[in-house]
Amino acid sequence: MSVADLVDRPSADADRAGIRARVLANRDELLALSRRIHAHPELAFAEHRAAGWCAELLRAHGYTVTAPAYGLDTAFVASIGSGPVTVAIVCEYDALPGLGHACGHNLIAAAGVGAALALGPVADRLGLTVRVVGTPAEERGAGKALLLDAGAFDGVDAAMMVHPCPFEVAEFRSFALGTLSVEYLGTAAHPSLNPHEGRSAADALTVAQVALGLLGRQLPVDWRVHGITTAAGTSPNAVPERATAEYELRTTDAADLAELRTRVEACFRAGALAIGCEVRLSRPEPDYLDFRTDPTLIALWRANARELGRPTPVERPPFACTDMGNVSHVIPTIHPVLDITAGASGPHEPAFAEAAISPAAEQALLDGAIAMAWTAADYTILRGGTGTGTGPGGAAC
Repeated sequence: MSVADLVDRPSADADRAGIRARVLANRDELLALSRRIHAHPELAFAEHRAAGWCAELLRAHGYTVTAPAYGLDTAFVASIGSGPVTVAIVCEYDALPGLGHACGHNLIAAAGVGAALALGPVADRLGLTVRVVGTPAEERGAGKALLLDAGAFDGVDAAMMVHPCPFEVAEFRSFALGTLSVEYLGTAAHPSLNPHEGRSAADALTVAQVALGLLGRQLPVDWRVHGITTAAGTSPNAVPERATAEYELRTTDAADLAELRTRVEACFRAGALAIGCEVRLSRPEPDYLDFRTDPTLIALWRANARELGRPTPVERPPFACTDMGNVSHVIPTIHPVLDITAGASGPHEPAFAEAAISPAAEQALLDGAIAMAWTAADYTILRGGTGTGTGPGGAAC
């Protein structure tokens, strides 16, 4: 069967109707899960409640759950089915410092669980193994990169997730992201009694920031360098002996990150040289790679989202980053984004956190669950999954 054959199937197809019906039958549980996660935001690697709630619901519906998993306390893996085609449904659930779920990860987690619950009863009949991967630390920490290296995605044929946004995009594009921690160590002194004996770590950071501003004029227009100062002294009547900063580096292709990092680090070293301080540069987490959409999966997704009446997707240049990009470099992957605010607010804004439990957001949650489950089933058929015909749910899907 071809992609075109799958796309042209009637909406009354028994498998599709059954999947949709199961998502809607689980509606109350899924919305309650989303709202519970939203009400209890947890930061990277500390998402104990969110991970536990997702795992608990999957286990209650027949999934075999391993938690914690792959060396991360707030990761889990749940599976059902024994078919030759394995599809990973990815759940994120970490929140932002001070902003809660202003990126809508409560919706991502619940939509992923919803897709999995709908697929479970027909997995064997379709020839599918469903693997749900609970992934901590997307906002900071690159949890998926760590899980990928640890083997959580070994044997997976396709991976998918959805993400809320202020617009609808099927073929998601992202920046590659590198992070940089900066620490200057200088010499304390009194600023009026003996300033000549001091070496201001804050001044070293200022010199570096001036250099970065000038460097920006020489970088490609789609490269980004941005950051914050996290410490620069403790009192105005003491030459600061320590200053720290956190920076992010973004390029449209992961291959360019190394060059950008070299040039940015040179600016920070220049600050140390100019003032006479020591500088320590470190990489606090793995790089996030640019996202690469699989064309077959996205063709199936587009048709399924259209059947559900989702808004017509727009084309957007890279506007964010995700550690799902790391997965997409080794496994066919999709990461559609679903409109929940019609442009009224965007991710990482307080208003977006409020929107993440709105009626539009909850409709996107249900649509995302159905479309992912449909796409996983379609992909399994396309790959020639050979079910036993005797799995849970039987022929009456």
